Amino acid sequence: MNLFEDTYKTIAKPAEGLFRDKGSKFIAYAYPFDDESALKAVLDEVRALHPKARHHCYAYRLGLDRSVFRVNDDGEPTGSAGRPILNVLLSNELTNVLVVVVRYFGGTLLGIPGLINAYKTSTQEAVVNAEIIERYQQDIYHIQFGYLQMNEVMRVVKDENLEIRNQLFDNDCVMEFAVRQAHVNRVIDHLGSLENTKLKYLRTV
Repeated sequence: MNLFEDTYKTIAKPAEGLFRDKGSKFIAYAYPFDDESALKAVLDEVRALHPKARHHCYAYRLGLDRSVFRVNDDGEPTGSAGRPILNVLLSNELTNVLVVVVRYFGGTLLGIPGLINAYKTSTQEAVVNAEIIERYQQDIYHIQFGYLQMNEVMRVVKDENLEIRNQLFDNDCVMEFAVRQAHVNRVIDHLGSLENTKLKYLRTV
């Protein structure tokens, strides 16, 4: 990947999919997802919605690198749940997405091929129901600056069309912003040249 190949496909908002087989019900929830620290909160929310479900399996993929992912079978046979979920994301070239599939057991064992098909199909249904969008890969930075530098900082934010994700303005001001990777060097050089500013890289989304 060169510096300017920084676009990727993801989903605009949460979506759901459903698959039934021999009495078992598989409900897939797909979420836009770019921060691993948010995983527990999402899982807790799904478990609260479905406290009687037998399994809450998931997979997510982050960034443009196919090596950044996580799968979890949550008690299902190894490789029968999380991996099929992930494979749907890969085959659809989607990233920055988390899919959680809830299973209600219907009393009949499906076997590993049946489970793989069920988790794959329910996830695929969620993808079909999702709004697919193209985004730029961005780096998230934290900047700290003096109140007197606010106008200069905000001018760069406006000129570069930076996405402000968090901000607090006081005597000492802090801001979290996203910058397209293809523009990182220019933006960081510009902001770093301003007096009384401290920049810190946080993560890539």
